[in-house]
Amino acid sequence: MPSGLLGLGLRCRAGQAAVRYLHSVYQSAELPETLRMLRDTCRDYAEKELQPIAAQLDREHRYPKEQIRQMGQMGLLAVEVPEELGGAGLDYLAYSIAIEEISRGCASTGVIMSVNNSLYIGPILKYGSEEQKSQWISPFCSGEKIGCFALSEPGNGSDAGAASTFARLEGDEWVLNGTKSWITNAWDASAAVVFATTDKTQKHKGISAFLVDMPTAGLSLGKKEDKLGIRASSTANLIFEDCRIPRHNLLGHPGMGFKIAMQTLDSGRIGIASQALGIAQAALDCAVDYAEKRLAFGAPISKLQAIQFKLSDMALALESARLLTWRAAMLKDNKKPFTKEAAMAKLAASEAATQISHQAIQILGGMGYVSDMPAERHYRDARITEIYEGTSEIQRLVIANQLLKDYRS
Repeated sequence: MPSGLLGLGLRCRAGQAAVRYLHSVYQSAELPETLRMLRDTCRDYAEKELQPIAAQLDREHRYPKEQIRQMGQMGLLAVEVPEELGGAGLDYLAYSIAIEEISRGCASTGVIMSVNNSLYIGPILKYGSEEQKSQWISPFCSGEKIGCFALSEPGNGSDAGAASTFARLEGDEWVLNGTKSWITNAWDASAAVVFATTDKTQKHKGISAFLVDMPTAGLSLGKKEDKLGIRASSTANLIFEDCRIPRHNLLGHPGMGFKIAMQTLDSGRIGIASQALGIAQAALDCAVDYAEKRLAFGAPISKLQAIQFKLSDMALALESARLLTWRAAMLKDNKKPFTKEAAMAKLAASEAATQISHQAIQILGGMGYVSDMPAERHYRDARITEIYEGTSEIQRLVIANQLLKDYRS
């Protein structure tokens, strides 16, 4: 396997160089050398190790265990985690670039990587104690273990503040009861960040966050969902029935759960935007390759104006979404507000992925509709990016609320 980030010596140098260059990316014709090296390393790995097996993983709904382990060794399962905790020590722009390239090879593998980095490790890195970071982050950097994020419930949908899962304190233990739904990585995870109500009178201010080992007594998994796309990643319910965890497994302070969840989702949206970019790029690659090889009336169909118009629209949507995504990542790296920008990036990238994969099928015609070509898988994989980490409708509400807030101030 490629030696990746470690073999290139990028773990420290790329992180430092990326920070120095954050303000100049838009003034430059291309990324800094260190980030180009990172992109090329991830692209090479995805093309050699992921793309050839992506269709089989999809058909068999099979978790890419060996590939996740390899990616952990490359530093891709803990991109932003400091080296002393076992991570790659890079920044969020590097993370975004890496996610895109991995997702270009296999979208399922991309979302597994995204959840472990941003939704599981992210909140622990920001709010965890030193003891919690050592216990709940370091073992999840190598790819031997992955985590998940349990916020959604069967009845609350996009209303994250309506958590019916309840946690009560009994002596030195928290006792959890309730069901979390649509949990990515559920069947393969070794731990979860779980959100539960600890004070019903405080509504969303009464939600707290907990760290839960998997498996553990009182926690069971629902059936593995049979999904439209990203089928190599497992999705299932987490069912808590008098599940007891130590008191010190509380993340942050009581009542901080909603704040932790919202801030985590802001970061997570950059990861999902990057996943969508990878899917969109893969679909565009497929369409261009086919258009260059498919002959009609004695010439490649890429010479037809109708095809050229489609390809140009696809490229425009992709590049626009990529710049929005990089901007959100750079704002986060510079510790600037990025809620609106993350929502814009996620909305633009997910809609671009859906539209581009749809147009790719149109260009391929009948070949686009069969599983012999990857276009139909890209189309199926793209659809979820408009749903998880907040639906497209939620992104529009976030953007509008931030826009009006800025205007009124």
